[in-house]
Amino acid sequence: MDRYEGFHEFVRTRQQSLMRTAYLLTGNPHLAEDLLQTVLTRVASHWTKLAKGGNPEAYARKALVNQAISWRRRKQVELPGAELPETAEPGQPHDEATVRRLTLRHALAKLTSKQRAVIVLRFYEDRSELETAQLMGISVGTVKSQTSYALSKLRALAPNEVYR
Repeated sequence: MDRYEGFHEFVRTRQQSLMRTAYLLTGNPHLAEDLLQTVLTRVASHWTKLAKGGNPEAYARKALVNQAISWRRRKQVELPGAELPETAEPGQPHDEATVRRLTLRHALAKLTSKQRAVIVLRFYEDRSELETAQLMGISVGTVKSQTSYALSKLRALAPNEVYR
């Protein structure tokens, strides 16, 4: 039996979803690629155990969150600029969706790594408080408080957006 039997299929089917999560956690497509590559290397090294009775996707998602938090602690992550880019023609308005996306990206970049992870897991991946707590290795109460702090900060940074 091949040690990596099923791993390539796992990567093929889950890579896009894991990449989206990595991007949301880092806010940078290049860091997201590095993060996902690091995590998939870790998944591959534990593949035999994960394939037998583990949950490879849950392991990968938890590793994404933990690694993203670890990276933000160790190095300064470049944040998107506060100013919106100039339009191609002076006097032409920015596309509203682009402005909203840039505003949200800037606001998310101002959150702590744990707050950002909670927001991504709870609202982008639609995870429950319990699932989020398990993936992050924290209590449900911490998920609730980090969500509250993060949403308050997002409301302050981007008051015209709608947050649950």
